[in-house]
Amino acid sequence: MTLTSAEIPAINAALVIEETEAEGPGMRLALWVQGCPMRCAGCCNPEFLPEVPAREITAKFVLARAVARGVEGLSLLGGEPFAQAKSLANLAQGAQALGLSVMVYSGYTLAELHAMPDPDVHALLAATDLLVDGRYDHTRRTTTRRWIGSDNQVLHFLTSKYVSSDPRFAQANTVELRMVGGRLLLNGWPTLGARTRVEERKR
Repeated sequence: MTLTSAEIPAINAALVIEETEAEGPGMRLALWVQGCPMRCAGCCNPEFLPEVPAREITAKFVLARAVARGVEGLSLLGGEPFAQAKSLANLAQGAQALGLSVMVYSGYTLAELHAMPDPDVHALLAATDLLVDGRYDHTRRTTTRRWIGSDNQVLHFLTSKYVSSDPRFAQANTVELRMVGGRLLLNGWPTLGARTRVEERKR
């Protein structure tokens, strides 16, 4: 069954970075969702945990920005992407229809996702090319595995879009810093993650 646009909820987005090479292979548009049912100690993005309204955006908006930027794909992070499975499944399906790849970072394991009865979870999983799964474990934090936060997490190749022999997956981890509207944004490093509320120096 195809849902109408009126039936698809808006994405509750915490942060969008339209061009990044620190959140997956190639140049990507990265979208962090707001809200997570888990409370992993030492979470990379604690400000994205509360399930509160943030910025409402649509899949149409995100896809238009991705096309305009000419990115290789989308990376969906959080928060917990599968907590907004319906809206993100619609986004991921639209991205793949445009030839873009989809990478999802989830605190749930692949086995847990397969066991969930929610059809929207399975729809998002079906539209995912790369999945990084597992709760962040600060005691097993790693900065040497590309795009992985802690050593218990696993990178799953769910489609033939990417292969593990791709040399990009063996390169060193990276960090990016940006100044946007007086805020310091840092992403790609598991000790801090994508921070939007770094203390601003008052003048």
